Amino acid sequence: MLAFEKLIIHRFKMPLKHPFANSITTIKDKDVIITELIDENGIKGYGESVAFASPWYTEETTDTVQHMIEHHLWPLIKAQRIEHPRELELHQVRRNHMAKATIEGAVWDLYAKQQKKPLYQVIGGTTNKIPVGAAIGMQSDDQQLLIKIHEALNEGYQRIKLKINPTQDLHILEKVREHFPTIPLMVDANSGYTLKDIDHLKRLDQYNLMMIEQPLAHDDFIDHAKLQEQITTPICLDESINTLADVTTAIELKSCKIISIKLSKVGGFTNAIAIHDYCQAHNVPVWCGGMLEAGVGRSQSLALATLPNFQFPADPGASTRYWHQDIITPEVEVHNGYVTLPEQPGIGYQVYLPAHQKVLT
Repeated sequence: MLAFEKLIIHRFKMPLKHPFANSITTIKDKDVIITELIDENGIKGYGESVAFASPWYTEETTDTVQHMIEHHLWPLIKAQRIEHPRELELHQVRRNHMAKATIEGAVWDLYAKQQKKPLYQVIGGTTNKIPVGAAIGMQSDDQQLLIKIHEALNEGYQRIKLKINPTQDLHILEKVREHFPTIPLMVDANSGYTLKDIDHLKRLDQYNLMMIEQPLAHDDFIDHAKLQEQITTPICLDESINTLADVTTAIELKSCKIISIKLSKVGGFTNAIAIHDYCQAHNVPVWCGGMLEAGVGRSQSLALATLPNFQFPADPGASTRYWHQDIITPEVEVHNGYVTLPEQPGIGYQVYLPAHQKVLT
């Protein structure tokens, strides 16, 4: 039985080791919310909000996430008595997926600890060993970018993802392929193009890319379908994917060939598993994107990536690529291109949080 006695909200800033730039913004630190959910026997489960401080990526921010948890989601779940996390009822609150995932992740972690099983097994994962790739933000010059790629490959990462925009994409890809002609390579546009750029985007086909992630607007399935008809590079939808209905629309319209599932963006494990299963049934591969997660969110995203239809190396890699010090121990590490998740119950890591907190009962 899952019965919730107390919720503690931890909020703090974590400075990134290096600024992370994409086509929209540059991030220097992360405003982090961790939820600590405690059951009637004192067992603790943890969840993480991966929302950003401003609404550049989705409409949610850390401020809205905290507000929704305090004023709507905690009052909603504290009266619930359920046998399994799938029974958690959050539908009374519309959207607010990142806020819901912050609560739901803690419920799944708590449940896995009650069952004395690792989280990846509880959600249906078949292995605790996940291949990972490196995401590299926009750099100040070509040489710095090539150094970053070389470092990631030396650390064992199995593919490279580059952030691009229309002003520098061809130049960057030309330089990268000149130095690394055969590495697995993908690009992420963060909605930086329009269908008017179709002739320009066709030129990306020559670089033998695994995929181009979210080239067009976050809400435009029709134009993505038109673009996919005209290019051979597989389109991967990311910002467009918030619900199972989005996935069914994308697959029906042939808007893409690959789906990115971000655990928090789709509202947590129950929704993410449903999306995974639907894509698998329709022969559409999925992969696990990253959101500059701290240790709790990182470990939970990697647990999701143990499901069998995740066919590409995941984004969330070693803690040390992003943070001076993570909030978990041991930190997430990469060895020979893989993260191996712990076999301890729940997320399997010890969580260490700053003293500032807000207790809800």
